[in-house]
Parts: sequence; C-alpha cells; structure tokens
Amino acid sequence: MSVRAYRQILRRKSRQIRVGNVLVGGDAPISVQTMTNTPTTDVKATVEQIQAAERVGVDIVRVSCPDRESALALKDIVKQVSVPVVADIHFHYKRAIEAAESGAACLRINPGNIGSAERVREVVRAAKDHGCSMRIGVNAGSLEQDLLEKYGEPCPEAMVESALNHAKILEDNDFREFKISVKASDPFLAVAAYQGLAEACDYPLHIGITEAGGLRAGTVKSSIGLGMLLWSGIGDTVRVSLSAEPAEEVQVGYEILKSLGLRRRGVTVISCPSCARQNFDVIKTVEILEARLAHITTPLTLSVIGCVVNGPGEARETDIGLTGGGNNTHQIYLSGVTDHRLKDQDIVAHLVGLVEKKAAEIEAAKAAAEG
Repeated sequence: MSVRAYRQILRRKSRQIRVGNVLVGGDAPISVQTMTNTPTTDVKATVEQIQAAERVGVDIVRVSCPDRESALALKDIVKQVSVPVVADIHFHYKRAIEAAESGAACLRINPGNIGSAERVREVVRAAKDHGCSMRIGVNAGSLEQDLLEKYGEPCPEAMVESALNHAKILEDNDFREFKISVKASDPFLAVAAYQGLAEACDYPLHIGITEAGGLRAGTVKSSIGLGMLLWSGIGDTVRVSLSAEPAEEVQVGYEILKSLGLRRRGVTVISCPSCARQNFDVIKTVEILEARLAHITTPLTLSVIGCVVNGPGEARETDIGLTGGGNNTHQIYLSGVTDHRLKDQDIVAHLVGLVEKKAAEIEAAKAAAEG
C-alpha cells in the first residue's frame, strides 16, 4: 500500500497481449498510441509522420489501409520505423490478410463486419501465421443495425454487447490475442461503456474519446474522459484523438498519464499561473523552457514559481526548482534543498543546463546499476 494512499491507482487486472515488441495489458506500462493522417500510399510522408511521433515517445502507431495499395505499402513503411504498426481495416477481409503479410503488428478489425465464417478463419489464420494481434474497435457512431433496433440508440449496453459479440467470433476461432475499444465522442457514453466492458471481460482495453475535436477542446474532453477511466484503473493503451498532428496526440497522452503518475517521460514542469507578485515573466519563461527541454526523455521534475508564497514548498518536492525573488535575485533548489542564487542571468539557459546535468546523472546511475 502506498504511503500516500490517495495517490494510489489500482489497475484492472487484464490478460496480456503483444503488439510487435510492445506488451499491452497485465503489468505492462500503459502504452501511448497515435494514428497517421497521410495517404498510406505516400510512404515517405507516412514514415516521416511516424518518425515525428517516435521522437516524442509514441509506442504504437496505427495506419489506415483502405485499399490494396495501402496494405502493400506497409512493407516499405515498417522497414523504416522502429515502433509497431497497426493496420486499420474496415469491412474488407483481404486488406487484413495483405496487411498481415506486409508486416503489420496488429490488425484493427471487427470480425463480425467482414463477412462469412470462412473469411474470419482466413484472417485469423493470417494473423497467427504472421504473429499479429488484433483490436476489436467498437464505435458509437457505427454500431450494428440490429443493436440500434434493440436498444433504440447508441448506449453503453449496446456497445458492450457489440464488443463481446465480436470477441466471441475470435474466441470461437481459438484466437485470444486481442484488445478491445468501445469509443464514443461523448465522454459519458464512452466511460460508461468501458466500465461495463471492464467488468464483462479480462481482455486488455484500448481507451480513447473518439473525434474529440481540435487541439485545445479535444485535449480537455479527452483528459476528462480518459482521466476518469485511468483514475479508476481502466485502460492498458491510450490514444488521444485530436484534429491535430499525431505528435500532438502523443504529447497530450503522455501528459495525461504523467499527471496521474501512471507513466513518466521527460521533464514534468510545475509552474504557477503567475500574478502581480511574480518577480520574472513566468509564462514566457515556461513557454521557452518547454520547447528547450523537449529533447530530454529522462523523467524528472522542475518547478518554476514566480514568488516566495508557494515557491519554496513546491521546490522541496521537485528535482530542480526556481523561486522568484526581489531585485532580480532568484533562488535555485536542487533535490528540494536551497543550493544557490541566480542574479542577472539568463533564467532559461541556467535551468536548461541544470536539467541536462541532472538527466545525465540519472542516466549514468541507471547504466551503472544495470551494468
């Protein structure tokens, strides 16, 4: 039990599957996903977009395969990226087979939507032959007609029933290497559906609020919905769906996980909103710092507080801290202890230097412990 029990999140116990070299479910870290929006047949553009997402820490990337040319293009794409690629398939079973043969690590497909039992068997056979897992992806906007007639509208019960119906098809084909999602653009509907599904099965869950909106509105909506699920222990892999660049989705996903203590990557900046008491321009300083520290992947904390009201208290809880003081003289804390003063110097350059030094020390200690 954690010393601070109020911070403890007890994750739902799920079985574990593999998406390429990434473990999903069980005791594996919650992975962060995104999806490309380039034409998949434009291999160069798609690879560049995946590599941009890799630079900010993405674990898994999904690529749409609407036609044969796109599915075959995966052969060239997967060779040039380091993260596993999920092939997004809708309706056409041959695209799934082609994607598996082309090196996809996972197939996003609803087996009930691809036709006959024989077609399902062919897809399962291809997945087994090529080491693919699958994701069953239920969406409130595309529920089966019979379920809409049964329930009258998209609702949590209908979404869970749809997911379990698809899961049974795979189970009947002796295939259990899959995760499930039940997404909706309405956070209330999505959260309730995931809660119902979490109780009904032990498969790993891919969580997200679909079609959440633009960068700001979508971030807020996703944070509310995903925050409720993750806080209650539900979720094994996440995607933040934004009308924005894929790298932005990844960064928001990490920030959500970092805020809940579920995943740490890079520098976590604790900063005040600033007020008339500030002794330096906090907002501008933080804006520049975040850009200058984007290359740091080592988890550590940095507090940037404009005055002494909350500054010392926050600094005691972070690896590096800056508290604004009068006469352009500010206090620097290292590991929660006052260390030196900063007067008439470039705050950003000084803090970046301290963070880089601390990160190097952490990585060196880690390497020594492992070696």
